[in-house]
Amino acid sequence: MQESYTEALRWLYATQATGIKLGLENVRRLLETLGNPHQQLACIHVAGTNGKGSVSAMLDSVARAAGLRTGLYTSPHLVRFNERIQISGRPITDEEVLAGLGIIREAIARSGCIPTFFEITTALGFLHFLGRRVDLAIMETGLGGRLDATNLITPLVSVLTSIDLDHQKILGDSRAKIAREKAGIIKPAVPVVSIAQTPDVREVIDEVAASMGAPVTYTIEPINDLQIGLTGSHQRLNAALVRDTFTAAKLSISPGALKTGLSSVFWPGRFQALGDRLTIDGAHNLAASERLVQTWSECYPGTSPTIVFGGLRDKDLDKMLDALAPIATRFFLVPVKNPRGEDPANIRPPHGIPGTLFPRVQDAVEAAWKLPQPVLVTGSLFLVGEVLAWLRPGFGQYEVSAQ
Repeated sequence: MQESYTEALRWLYATQATGIKLGLENVRRLLETLGNPHQQLACIHVAGTNGKGSVSAMLDSVARAAGLRTGLYTSPHLVRFNERIQISGRPITDEEVLAGLGIIREAIARSGCIPTFFEITTALGFLHFLGRRVDLAIMETGLGGRLDATNLITPLVSVLTSIDLDHQKILGDSRAKIAREKAGIIKPAVPVVSIAQTPDVREVIDEVAASMGAPVTYTIEPINDLQIGLTGSHQRLNAALVRDTFTAAKLSISPGALKTGLSSVFWPGRFQALGDRLTIDGAHNLAASERLVQTWSECYPGTSPTIVFGGLRDKDLDKMLDALAPIATRFFLVPVKNPRGEDPANIRPPHGIPGTLFPRVQDAVEAAWKLPQPVLVTGSLFLVGEVLAWLRPGFGQYEVSAQ
């Protein structure tokens, strides 16, 4: 009896039980067994703490506007697994996932390796991009960079978005240590384009790049004369990073394609308005929360939302709430559908701001909707995905994922 898409995906999600295992040996063996599809692709590699998804989406949108057939690999998904692997803006189909996982499972049996969820998903992305003959594959790292499963490629250019504190237990307890892991995507003589960084981060990037003979360009000035499809002043600097990336990659992108691609880019879950009064934003660490407050103040000056908040145990949720406090009228605290989700009973709102517990995010949003203030849902991309699936059924049925 032939396996179904649902059964194949159930097998894939079951591999998350092994957790996150950074390292390249497993994925190297798997990709060798598959014929090294990654070596036959023209790639742009994107790493960083915040902004990876937005920058990757912009790169994809501009490249498509220039007439290129693109592959886009990102994580996590918001609603459905298929979002992680896209061809020219269209997610991989259920049938393509089923066929690709079948090939990969045979390769796993032949190679004897025991790959993780992310390694299998990365291999699926490479296989799909090669089979669909993309002109350019935009590969976002999952975690870190140096030991990330995507790091077997030799890209046209290595891109570093904003680097800050996140995943400290895995990547290191300082920005400099985290920067060293992210800078691990730098390859010998391959150009590096980085957004403006703090001095401690820049010092590490410069050191690693010099050791690799890789030229570095820093994007300092935002693009202010073009319309950007993503909201917030920080996205204008991300847009400039995208422009500089294509220059470093020696890909000919016309001013018209840049203009069209940047204005039409769509990346759900990042300061996305759902109607007049509800905004969702997947800010999932302190730096992202601070940027969210800045963007809210730019877009809705003088307003204080009811903030529906849920996060993961391995995040500094207290500091995130403190960062959000200047714009908050109240906090509605909710669980996140994720094995790492923090019990909302353990989340403490800042002093002087009321907090109320809810058993489900839907209950919290409905209660907030009855109040006069606007509503902001944030704290985790997984939480934002759940809301998106609920309020925008066209995105599909929500699939719980640990990674």
